[in-house]
Amino acid sequence: MSTQQFAGGNERFLRRYEYEDSWVIAADLDTFGREVDVDIVGSTAIVVAETGDRVTETEFELPGEDAAVATNNGVLTITVHK
Repeated sequence: MSTQQFAGGNERFLRRYEYEDSWVIAADLDTFGREVDVDIVGSTAIVVAETGDRVTETEFELPGEDAAVATNNGVLTITVHK
């Protein structure tokens, strides 16, 4: 397994884990806001977050197109199968 960590302009942290059969991208939802929607378009993840009266959109490239999105205990995970 290998791990990479990324920080966005607003100190939003993403971690990417690489396994033999998949990549897992994880992000703390508290950094995005209360209301979060995630869309996968091809190999691009689009995260739209609503914080109070402000809506922000963040896009990032995924390492592939076969992706599944889940949330658990305030953590957003995107699993991309190789």
